[in-house]
Amino acid sequence: MSYAVLEDVPPTKVGEIIEGELVVSPRPASPHARAATKLGGWLDGPFDEGSNGPGGWVILYEPELRFAGTGDALVPDLAGWRRERMPRIPNTPVFSLAPDWIGEVLSPSTYRWDRGPKMRVHARAGVEWLWFIDPLAMGLEIHRLQDGQWRLHGVHLGSGTVNAVPFDAVPLNLGRLWSR
Repeated sequence: MSYAVLEDVPPTKVGEIIEGELVVSPRPASPHARAATKLGGWLDGPFDEGSNGPGGWVILYEPELRFAGTGDALVPDLAGWRRERMPRIPNTPVFSLAPDWIGEVLSPSTYRWDRGPKMRVHARAGVEWLWFIDPLAMGLEIHRLQDGQWRLHGVHLGSGTVNAVPFDAVPLNLGRLWSR
């Protein structure tokens, strides 16, 4: 499948090519958008900017990822690269360098893609950390890629404060992600 099919996806939708299939999803509903916005805001200061935190990351909202030789075009909710791997953000609409971390906010319309085919593509690309944020179930699930396989690293439910790797240097108040 050619990347050209993505040009026909309306701007009110998100288009991805996942394992050879065009997947068109609606724009996120408010609980999804709120969780992604709050998570991005929490990551920005201490990890991207280095304000009251260690810095060392580039965090982007909905970057388009195209990994060489795969034909896949993915749009995760959030992605992060360690600055030693991406010292400068390239001026491009598409990234071929696999992120070190991906945060996917789960929605009923994208759940099976995020937890199935996209998860496999991220593993093949070598993404080290994958988070699933579920605003309806109020949960954070952390996976780490080890020897080419995803290993569950932790599950956090509710509104407590957690130290979630790889961003464990600054506590994350999960309740902020679910706030309405």
